[in-house]
Amino acid sequence: MRLFHVDFAHPAAILFALFAIPAWWWSHRTAGRVVFSSLRTLPNGSSWRTWLAWIPDALTSLAIVMLAIALAGPRLADDNARVRREGIAVMMTIDVSGSMRALDLSEKTKELTRLDAVKHVFEQFVLGGDGLEGRPDDAIGLIAFAHYADTRSPLTLDHANLVAASRTLEFAAEDEDGTAIGAGLELAVQRLVDVKAKSKVAVLLTDGESNIHDIDEQTAIDDAVKAGVRVYTIGAGTTGVAPIRIDRGDGRTELRQMQVSIDETLLRKIAEKTGGQYFRATDNASLRSIYGQIDKLERTKIDEERFVTYRLFYGYFVALGMLLSVLAFVLRGTLFRRLP
Repeated sequence: MRLFHVDFAHPAAILFALFAIPAWWWSHRTAGRVVFSSLRTLPNGSSWRTWLAWIPDALTSLAIVMLAIALAGPRLADDNARVRREGIAVMMTIDVSGSMRALDLSEKTKELTRLDAVKHVFEQFVLGGDGLEGRPDDAIGLIAFAHYADTRSPLTLDHANLVAASRTLEFAAEDEDGTAIGAGLELAVQRLVDVKAKSKVAVLLTDGESNIHDIDEQTAIDDAVKAGVRVYTIGAGTTGVAPIRIDRGDGRTELRQMQVSIDETLLRKIAEKTGGQYFRATDNASLRSIYGQIDKLERTKIDEERFVTYRLFYGYFVALGMLLSVLAFVLRGTLFRRLP
């Protein structure tokens, strides 16, 4: 039951306020009597005390109403109470090899490298925006890989620092270039293996073929299955050729075409073996759509538990009821005293 935004813990207790009616009747009927030998001895007219003799009776009835409201437990829900979810753990694993310089994921009005496009959509995935709701209750981490895999952010709920780390992602140096999908996946699994979460997810995005096999891809897949890590794989970019901007060294740049290819067979295998799903992003819109699909897939299985705090007001009504009772008693014994 709610009245003027105030909730009642035990609304049925308000029915006790009905006792105010018989209390009024009983108090009013118990007026004192004085026997006079003659009507001539009665005073002429009525004094103000006579007109206001009902006040103690009204105060008694009102006190009963206040105590009934107190029994009902008036309370106000804290509007700042937070909805807490049992979140999931998500490890984002992003390819930063030289081929991520390709421009085929650019927006219509803005030229973007593949890495720029991925960083922008990842930020919206974490914080929300452009159709994505954000992941405020999830622990999210970030791994970058090329020839080697490197943790750029551990699993964290501090998403501001996580996004700051993602913005600093740069292309691998020339002597560290390559595509070590096995190493990227294995590091993501190791970061998730000991985490206590309802669901463990890795999102692996690459635009190429694995050409560094320091850690075998099948070993990484087996470890993911053992750890219960579900892997969503994303193949980013077109195949065949893609535009890339090259620095000519004289302060100017030019567009060239670069040969590109994606090992879709391996990415499908990783997703299927771990219970995830493989996605293909050929432009900026499809990349954003993929993150939206992953966002929905990993929300539907999360339970919510709501903790609401209340401000209780029954004490005020108890105090007011007692004050009215005392006031009625004092007035009945002084100003509006009734003779026995």
